[in-house]
Amino acid sequence: MAQITSTRNPRVVDARKLGQRKYRQEQGRFGVEGLQLLGMALDGAVQPDTVFYCEALFRGETAPLLLARFEQAGADLIDVSPEVLQSLSDRDTSQGIFATFHLPDAALDSLNLTPDALVIVLDRLRDPGNVGTILRTADAVGAAAVIALAPGVDLYDPKTVRASMGSLFNLPVIQTADPNHLFQHTASAGLKTIGADAGRGQMWTQMSWQGGMVLVLGNEAQGLSDDLPPYITDWAALPIYGKADSLNVAVAGGVMMYAWAAANRPD
Repeated sequence: MAQITSTRNPRVVDARKLGQRKYRQEQGRFGVEGLQLLGMALDGAVQPDTVFYCEALFRGETAPLLLARFEQAGADLIDVSPEVLQSLSDRDTSQGIFATFHLPDAALDSLNLTPDALVIVLDRLRDPGNVGTILRTADAVGAAAVIALAPGVDLYDPKTVRASMGSLFNLPVIQTADPNHLFQHTASAGLKTIGADAGRGQMWTQMSWQGGMVLVLGNEAQGLSDDLPPYITDWAALPIYGKADSLNVAVAGGVMMYAWAAANRPD
C-alpha cells in the first residue's frame, strides 16, 4: 500500500476520532502512542488492530522492533507521512507509531477471584488522571482487578492510558453499571467490602487489613454514592490534620492499598 500523506484519509480520520469516548465505543477500539506503552500493550491481553507508522520519525531500535512485533501479532500496518502521524499524536514530537487496539470485552463473571484477593472498585470517578494513577498503584500492589462503576471516566481515555503508565494492560479492568451484580460476585468469593470515607468508620491505622477484600473509592466531589453503603461491611477513614478540605482519591486509595499490601504481602 502506498504511503498515506493526507490527514483527511478516512482511516486516519477514524483513528483521530478515538480521542472521543463515543467514537471509541462506536468503533470498538482505542488508540495508544508512546513506545513504552505500546510495548506494554503488546505484552498485555489487548489485541492490536491497526498501526500507523512513519519510519522517518524512528529514533533508535525500539520503534522498528515494535513494528515487527505488531506485524507478527497480525496488526494492519499503514505507512504514513510525518504530517499524518503528527495529526494522530498528542505529543509535541511523535515517536513514529500510533496504534489502535480492540476494546477488551471483559465481563464480571469471567473474573475468577480467590479469597485472598484485593479488588479495587471505582465509584463513578470523573478524572482520568486519578483513575490512571489508581490503576498504576493497584498494579504495583498486585491487586486482582480494578472495576469501574458507570457512569464515570472511560478506562480507555487517552489521559487514563497515559496516567496508568501501562498498568492498564497488566491487570483485569472491568466497567459495569450494575453494583448489585458486582458485589454479589465479590461476596461469593468470600471478600469483605471496605468503603473509604473520611467521616465514618475506623482510622485506617486501627483496622485490620488482613485477608482478601474489596476497596471502594468514591467520586472525587461527592464521595461514595448513596446506593453503595448497603454493600459495605467496614469503613476506613484517613484523618486530615491540617486545613486541607479533602484528600485526593488516588492518594487516599494508594495509602489504603499499601496498608493492605503491608498486611498481606511478604517483605
